[in-house]
Parts: sequence; C-alpha cells; structure tokens
Amino acid sequence: MRHRNIAFFVPHLGCKHQCSFCDQRAISGQQAEIEPLEVERTLHRAFTEISERQETEIAFFGGSFTAIERGDMLALLEAAQPFLGEGGFAGIRISTRPDAIDGSILELLRDYGVTAIELGAQSMDERVLSLNGRGHTAGAVREASTLIREYGFSLGLQMMTGLYGDSDEGAWRTARELAALGPDTVRIYPTVVLEDTRLAELYRQGVYHPPGVEETIPLCAGLLEFFERQDIRVIRLGLHASRDVEERLVAGAYHPALRELCEGELCFGRLWETLKGDPPGRYEVWVHPGMHSKMTGQKRCNLVRLGALGYDIMIRSDRRLSPGEFQVRPAGESR
Repeated sequence: MRHRNIAFFVPHLGCKHQCSFCDQRAISGQQAEIEPLEVERTLHRAFTEISERQETEIAFFGGSFTAIERGDMLALLEAAQPFLGEGGFAGIRISTRPDAIDGSILELLRDYGVTAIELGAQSMDERVLSLNGRGHTAGAVREASTLIREYGFSLGLQMMTGLYGDSDEGAWRTARELAALGPDTVRIYPTVVLEDTRLAELYRQGVYHPPGVEETIPLCAGLLEFFERQDIRVIRLGLHASRDVEERLVAGAYHPALRELCEGELCFGRLWETLKGDPPGRYEVWVHPGMHSKMTGQKRCNLVRLGALGYDIMIRSDRRLSPGEFQVRPAGESR
C-alpha cells in the first residue's frame, strides 16, 4: 500500500518528558490541541474528496498518543470510527513512546481500528537516550516493538541522527538494531535545533555542535539505501517544511528537500561508480523519467561535480527503463 494519510497532530499531548530537541508545536506547525469535532469534520470532508480510501490511513502524530489521558484518547478514536470499515479509510496510524505500550493498550487500539503504530525510538544507545532526556531505554524499544508485531500491527520506527552525544557510527548501530526488529516502515530525522530547547542551550554554550546539512547528506543517504535494501520503506527523511521551524531554527540539518538531496547523492555515487572506469568526455545517461531530477541533482549539482572531473553529462529520459535503472553511452552513440 502506498503511504498516504490524513494527519492530525497532538503536539506534546500525553508526554511527561521534555526531550532535549523537542518542541512538537513548532515541528508539527500545530499550536492548539486537536478536538474530536475537528477530527470528525476533517474526515467527513476527506471522505467525499478522496476516492482511494483503502490506500489512505487516518493518522494521529506529534505526541505520545497512548499516553494521552484515556478519555481524551478514546474521544479522538471515536471521532474516526464512522469513517473506517467497508468503503472507508484503511485504518488508523498512531505515533507514541516505547514506554507507553503494553498488552492492554494494544488490545484497546486494535478494537478501535488502529492498524499501524510508530515508535519514537530516536537512538538505541543508552547514553545518547539519557543525555537527551528521552526517559526510556533501548530495551523498551525492543520490548514494545515485539509486542506490537505480536498483536498484528504494522510497526514503524523513528530514528534521529546528530543528537547530543551521538556520532555517525552510533547512528549506524541504531539503524542496524532497528532493522533487526523487523519494522515495516522507518522515519529518519536528522536533528534540528530549535529555539527554547535544551539543545539550543547546549549549542550556545559551545558544548554541542550539531551536524549541518552538508555533513548529514552522506550519512542519511547511506541509511536510506540501507533500509531500502532491507525492504523497509523509509516514509520520511527530514522534518516537514514549516514556517514555524524556519522561524525558530537555531542550527542543525534542516532543508525542505533533504530527502531529494540524499537521493541525489545516491544517484551521484552510482553514476560515478559506472563512469570512473571510462575516459573523461561527453556521455548520455538514460534514466526513467521519475529519476531525471534525482540523477541531475538539486540545482544540477551532480552534473557540476562530474563536470569538474572532466565528464560532460546529459541526462535523457526513457520510460522503458525501470526506476533506479540507468544506461550510460558516449554522446551520439546509437542505443
């Protein structure tokens, strides 16, 4: 199923912790708490506008959904019930903390049509979790993931890179551990430092030096490729573009097209591996139309890099090629 959802944000609702990086209201762009009546109205409108309802999920993101006061959580789930079932939306997706999951809550969620649960794991390094005030252990991530799969839910895991006390090597260890838990989906969030967070204080004190976009691209490009080779869908890489984030941005790896930059980096690496055995000159690279911009790179950066190495590249489109496939020919040579 393609990943598509009607998202509602419950910023910081239900969470008793203040993580070093967290300002859910800025990250989600939602300043007020969501009300059941708003959920009902939005879904009613979406129900009439969306024809591919069985490819669409209702989603409650942004907070720790299963830690919300029980009556409030049930009211939100109740508001979604008329829009599920035959002819309705595919199910409900929620995000929550690993330590807010147990068998009884999973039974309740299943009764209310929840089909997918995403856990904010962030790191599998106990020291990094402690330094950033997560309030749970890596063991809690493992236990909750196992339970979620045992109860038949689709499992999503979220990780961060560049956290205080972390490293590229640590991010790779986290990625390998998360992949071993068998998630269906993953989200990768490079750390973005926002005003009025603990990370902003540490940054200004000179204690914390968050990786920027240029440093982050090679790491996240590699992680993207790693998960995709494991047949784990990466359904998000980088924060959603948001005026709230941009206005409160202090430092870190924020770019509105970060995934595109990472995909372009992967394309450059694959193309260079093919080209570097050939002499410099003019070449045509044929790709599926959907790969054209990725192979070119944002603002033609891949072509500029190859040009500096003596390779004059023209990207051509061919619908007969599958996405990810490409062919290289000397310019003017018949295909």
